[in-house]
Amino acid sequence: MSHRPINSAKGMPTSMLSVKYRQLVRSSAIYDLVATAAFATPWTFHIVHQMLGQISPLPAFEPLHVLFANLLGSIVIVWSLLRIWNPQPIFGLFDTAARTLFFIWQLYYLLVMNGASIVWFFAAFEFAFGLSQGYGYWLLHKVQSGAPTNCKVVRYFATAA
Repeated sequence: MSHRPINSAKGMPTSMLSVKYRQLVRSSAIYDLVATAAFATPWTFHIVHQMLGQISPLPAFEPLHVLFANLLGSIVIVWSLLRIWNPQPIFGLFDTAARTLFFIWQLYYLLVMNGASIVWFFAAFEFAFGLSQGYGYWLLHKVQSGAPTNCKVVRYFATAA
């Protein structure tokens, strides 16, 4: 009897790596939902802005700034819910690209614009989830392709699958 989970949609064994990668994609989506949900409305954003301002000084926000924060919060909620509901590996790859962009602009804000230090906290999560999802996608693709490799991690998961 196989100890690997069965993908009920196709009736095929699903590799341990694929299951773990989907869990990672879902976990990053849950983090995104928790971290950004309050940015989606002007009222909740005002509360978050005040709370974060107590930790690290933040500039006052004009109505246009609030609008962009609300738009960002709204789109991240939708993107997060999609990845929670259906954590496909390709979504992890696209999320890696988004996190790379977020991380670059957070570093620019921090290093060039001398931004609020609280952003380091969020940048650390972008970097960690981006790196782990990017590496995980690469690893999953290598294992599924069956291509010869010298990578011990790929060989381990290829034999476990």
